[in-house]
Amino acid sequence: MLKNNKMKLLISSIIILLPMLAGLLLWNRLPDSFGQKGLTVFGLPLTLLAGHWGCLFVTSLDKKQRSQNPKALSMIFWIIPFISLYANGITYCAVLGRKFDPLIISPLMTGILFLFIGNYLPKTKQNRTLGIRIPWTLNNEENWTRTHRFGGKVWFVCGLILVLSVFLPGSLIMPATLCVFCAAVLLPIAYSYGIYRQHRREGISYVPAPKGKNHRMAAGISIAVIALILLGTAVLMFTGDIEYTCTDDGLTIKADYWSDLTFNYAQITSAEYRTDLSAGARTNGFGSARLLMGTFNNGELGTYTRYSYTASHDCIVLKIGTETLVLGAKDNAATKALYETLTEKIEAQNLQS
Repeated sequence: MLKNNKMKLLISSIIILLPMLAGLLLWNRLPDSFGQKGLTVFGLPLTLLAGHWGCLFVTSLDKKQRSQNPKALSMIFWIIPFISLYANGITYCAVLGRKFDPLIISPLMTGILFLFIGNYLPKTKQNRTLGIRIPWTLNNEENWTRTHRFGGKVWFVCGLILVLSVFLPGSLIMPATLCVFCAAVLLPIAYSYGIYRQHRREGISYVPAPKGKNHRMAAGISIAVIALILLGTAVLMFTGDIEYTCTDDGLTIKADYWSDLTFNYAQITSAEYRTDLSAGARTNGFGSARLLMGTFNNGELGTYTRYSYTASHDCIVLKIGTETLVLGAKDNAATKALYETLTEKIEAQNLQS
């Protein structure tokens, strides 16, 4: 398979790595920490490239792919490049502090991806590495064909719904997206099971296909890839720090996985310590079990920027011109200490002026 698609492999790999070129051109505008720069510029594209090659290699081990529809096979060449351009694009927007609404962009881009997959699912021939791979489809060719025709329609309709969901009120977009995802996964499975029950009544047997050495190898590679993805997710979820540095003139904030920020005390028009502020909904940024950062919106403050740890319930609300900034240290005691330092610096700055 790979020998006959060398040009597709080359072009798709270049597209996945294109964001690295953008990162190098923007290098001086990215956060100062080399580790963060390296992770931003090289980490995600190289990880996606490894996943891309891994998926293609696993697919090539399946002998049935030799007779696969070329159009259906194209799915695995272009899905990850699409994801790379989208994921790295929003990453650079976040790092550079560009404001955008992921509640609109994410459903739109996901909907386009669903439309693409839905168009090619019916063309997919029975195999063990591509398509709706459940026991009932793998063990009966008619079940496979009918399920993929139905699944293609479901994914295409789900894609249209996701694209149109951008016109819904913001509070309804996420529930609608979740419902669409559930429908895209569960409806084809339920349909396949219905065919299986029908075949059982008709006396049609389902015989499991024998698994050869290549299938065991493919399963091992898949498990390894999933393990790496889970490990990477765990690292992002439980690592990262926010460093607050109070100089004589201003405050500098250095944050892992998010853009750095520096401003003068003279720019601060008010500072308030809060113990009861609701974070609201994040419309942009980075959230994990450890960090809560990005652009948020709540009923009290409207749209504001936040740098905080999830363990700190108290926070500092700063008004900087027309902008609102919310800060939180590692715990409530550290947040209180930061607030006291800030107020001292602000008062000293006001006395000097």
